[in-house]
Amino acid sequence: MLAKIITLMIAVQHVYILYLEMFAWDKPLGRKIFRTTKEFAVESAALAKNQGLYNGFLAAGLFWSLTVPDPAMAVALQKFFLGCVAVAGVYGGLTAARNILFVQGLPAIVGLIVVSLL
Repeated sequence: MLAKIITLMIAVQHVYILYLEMFAWDKPLGRKIFRTTKEFAVESAALAKNQGLYNGFLAAGLFWSLTVPDPAMAVALQKFFLGCVAVAGVYGGLTAARNILFVQGLPAIVGLIVVSLL
């Protein structure tokens, strides 16, 4: 049950990231969260929308993993998509902003550990 709760929380987080990157990137909320200027946000909006789409795919995979009736397949999907989020979080933390490691990478790593203990 704990694994499902963590997976659900991470999926919801990625829907929120999708929203921020696809729809709020150049708005005050998006600029505040991502610490960007208005000019940069306007110039990079297309790239942000693309990033948001990828975060949506991660969320979709995590939601999917929670609906699969076969427990072995559900765990395999959770591991795969949590692993993708973890890699993205670590890479983003190393290359873009350190806080991505803690906001995105660490929860996914914890989720992977919990799911792997099943």
